[in-house]
Amino acid sequence: MPKPVILSLDDDPSVLNSIERDLRAHYGQGYRILPIDQGKTALEYLDMLKQRNETVALFLVDQRMPGMSGTQFLEAAIRLYPQAKRVLLTAYADTQAAIESINEIGLDYYLMKPWHPPEERLYPVLDELLEDWKIHVRLPYEGIRIAGTLWSLSSHRVKDFLTRHQIPYQWLDIDKDAKARSLVEKVSTESAKLPVIFFPDGKVLVQPDLKDLADKVGLQTKAELPFYDIIVVGSGPAGLAAAVYAGSEGYKCLVIEKAAPGGQAGSSPKIENYLGFPSGISGDDLTRRAVSQAKRFGVEILSAQEAARVFVKDAYRIVKLADGTELSCHAVLIATGASFHMLRMPGADKLTGAGIYYGAAYTEAMNYKDKDVFVVGGANSAAQGALYLTRFARKVTVLIRGPEPTASKYLVDAMEENEKLELMMDTDLLELKGETTLEQIVVKNNRTDEIRTFDAAALFVFIGVRPQSSLVADLVMRSEKGYIYTGADLIVDKKPPQGWTLERFPFLLETSVPGIFAAGDVRFGTNHRVASAVGEGAIAFALMKEYLKSL
Repeated sequence: MPKPVILSLDDDPSVLNSIERDLRAHYGQGYRILPIDQGKTALEYLDMLKQRNETVALFLVDQRMPGMSGTQFLEAAIRLYPQAKRVLLTAYADTQAAIESINEIGLDYYLMKPWHPPEERLYPVLDELLEDWKIHVRLPYEGIRIAGTLWSLSSHRVKDFLTRHQIPYQWLDIDKDAKARSLVEKVSTESAKLPVIFFPDGKVLVQPDLKDLADKVGLQTKAELPFYDIIVVGSGPAGLAAAVYAGSEGYKCLVIEKAAPGGQAGSSPKIENYLGFPSGISGDDLTRRAVSQAKRFGVEILSAQEAARVFVKDAYRIVKLADGTELSCHAVLIATGASFHMLRMPGADKLTGAGIYYGAAYTEAMNYKDKDVFVVGGANSAAQGALYLTRFARKVTVLIRGPEPTASKYLVDAMEENEKLELMMDTDLLELKGETTLEQIVVKNNRTDEIRTFDAAALFVFIGVRPQSSLVADLVMRSEKGYIYTGADLIVDKKPPQGWTLERFPFLLETSVPGIFAAGDVRFGTNHRVASAVGEGAIAFALMKEYLKSL
């Protein structure tokens, strides 16, 4: 396969030569460097590349050029290569144009001239963009293939697992693809056992356990050590933030995750109010960066491993995994987050994974192109999921129990302005209909008592949250709903919680058991926002560090 192209465009020969020299020195081995001095010529060349089925990875374009500005060229170029990364070279006077182009053409970055030294001002930027491109680009496929049906819950779980771990795969629907069905029949005599996963090395897994799948794709599922300074249970924003800080300061840190990194935030199509990302960032991109950062500092992250129980033994805190493995440490952080409530009305159980999905808009959206789908929920996750679904579905209807959405204003405004999206307030879901797949939903208007039935291809559920705290249910103090009490919430009549063994009061994010901390959505009184979770994770590490000093 030909090398992907990095196209540089500048009408100044000396600048173009400098760009080519710097690009070739750093990227020449993995990419074909293509310098062009005119926008029109560059577009003609792109047409030729498209005909040859070659791939463009990145455009590095000067803004000020005669006949065609850099933004005008990019606007035309991304029609041919929408996945290519876009970087604008600007002078100080062009900064406003570059900022405007972030929204207009999805500009990824703008660099001020001069960019020297490239080791500091060019390569770090392009390295990150090209890494993003490698993850999301669709190249001629040579990797993992998953054969199953759209209505198979196990197929959905495997797709969601790989998607959340950002492991690329090709989906083969055996209901629509006779060749895929033939492949499945050759390796599996039981047609009900789906999915069937084909690997490049010839290995085949049939309806695999997620742990077996994790092992096969190279994820870590076993701890390297029997003892750690800190064990973090859960790899959402809070857990990953704590792990990054622990690793950066040299502590032996292990993160245990039963599903996939990122938590609820990891499945968000776009987070637009997180500090430092003016054009927004997807949950999986934010998660990928955090995981890479933690691993760079030596943090171990176990995938597809469930922490079943936490208990205390002498001076140690023990985390027992579902497979029976026991791992000991000095301090534990419970950052297991919260999950969406499961629907309990008629039809919900049998149709889960067959048209009903919990927080899986990012994974399943493309399967409902030009169809009518529904979203249940009015908070940020529901709004982000609904907006993402409008890219594919013909119409998205959001069912909200209350009189108005509770999502952030920028999300509510975006929903109200989207022509493909309808908000139905004061609406309850009553029933779900369908034999093997979801076909209809029945809803009730709480103000008028009117009951209506709608045809529905899919229903995406984002209602309520359930704290995942069962692993410490018999160990630490929790609220009636299962949220873990920490810090000041444990103090009654100026007294520490019953059974507290230390002279000091519990730290801010410490539970009723010394050395066991909680952060993020599992904690009582938390603010359900990504930035809050990251902050709590960082604070939790600082407090664990103080606790470790006292041992």
